[in-house]
Amino acid sequence: MPLSSKFDGLELPASADCHVHLRDGEMMKTVVPTIRAGGVNTVYVMPNLVPPLTSASDALAYKDRLRQQDPSVNYLMTLYLHETITPAVIKEAKAQGIIGVKSYPAGVTTNSSSGVISYEPFYPVFSAMEQCGMVLNLHGECPSDHSKNITILNGESKFLPTLKSLHAKFPKLKIVLEHCTTKEAVEAVKACGDNVVGTITAHHLYLTVDDWADDPFSYCKPVAKWPIDREALVEAALSGTGKFFLGSDSAPHDLSAKKGGRGKTAAGVFTQPYVTQLVLNAFELAIERKVISANAVTPEILEGFLGGYGRKFYGVSDSSGERIVLRKGEEIVKDSFTGEGVEVIPFRRGQGTWSVEWKGKQ
Repeated sequence: MPLSSKFDGLELPASADCHVHLRDGEMMKTVVPTIRAGGVNTVYVMPNLVPPLTSASDALAYKDRLRQQDPSVNYLMTLYLHETITPAVIKEAKAQGIIGVKSYPAGVTTNSSSGVISYEPFYPVFSAMEQCGMVLNLHGECPSDHSKNITILNGESKFLPTLKSLHAKFPKLKIVLEHCTTKEAVEAVKACGDNVVGTITAHHLYLTVDDWADDPFSYCKPVAKWPIDREALVEAALSGTGKFFLGSDSAPHDLSAKKGGRGKTAAGVFTQPYVTQLVLNAFELAIERKVISANAVTPEILEGFLGGYGRKFYGVSDSSGERIVLRKGEEIVKDSFTGEGVEVIPFRRGQGTWSVEWKGKQ
């Protein structure tokens, strides 16, 4: 039975997107109102603003700005791993409700110039996080280094020994390998203990390196890889183990930054307004490619991947009790989203997609 027949009208808990970029200023005002359009009411917010969020007070002030745009969304806040982060900062952040700390290797993605060069200086910080129950979110790539034959195509694979080393040194530390893009990453997460999980984006369920290379609105980091990697991500998303869940890495950039002509094209794919819907479309395409069968996509697995597994890992509940209803109709992805001085082009613009409707507390 096709998913359009099987799931049209399916009711699920609201989705939780465990990796979002909501920016600040006018871009924030444009993007935050699209969260619920994607069937989401809980978001795990990345801290790579300019300047980055390196204290609880910074993160909470940002949360206030986000809540001014939409107070109905549950914003889970993080800090940016930086030389100013100490065990004392970690303890204070935990006491004030900050959930995790995001690590960016220096220079690998948007606003990562203040990122990590070596992890060893942060071992006391990781120990404090392990003790108090904060989560370490890893952008799992090594920076390009041609002397070591490392590029954006194998940076994730080259990082995996670091993931395994951190897990071995801090076995009780909860670690997320963010936006997995390779079969190797999937296997590495599987091989680690229960405290290590991985997020999977909607767009990496679609893209291969061919798609990534010729469309600025599919240009992202980590880069999309080979077809075998895409299919491994699809299978991991449907594994039902709880080791993998949705983290969209939705990353809006103004059209001017994506068109090129003034330096490098900005890396990031904007999926926020359709993130739940896009996952359904991706599974449909995987069925067409005969990677999976329609029977592999069950309501229970959808509920887990779209929010249940992520909420369980982070220890958060959805007290709102809100539900969404999936619909397979005639909706088309909008060509753009605009704000004051801002225009953002969404992933798969102009193409058909599923729809979501909201229901109140049951």
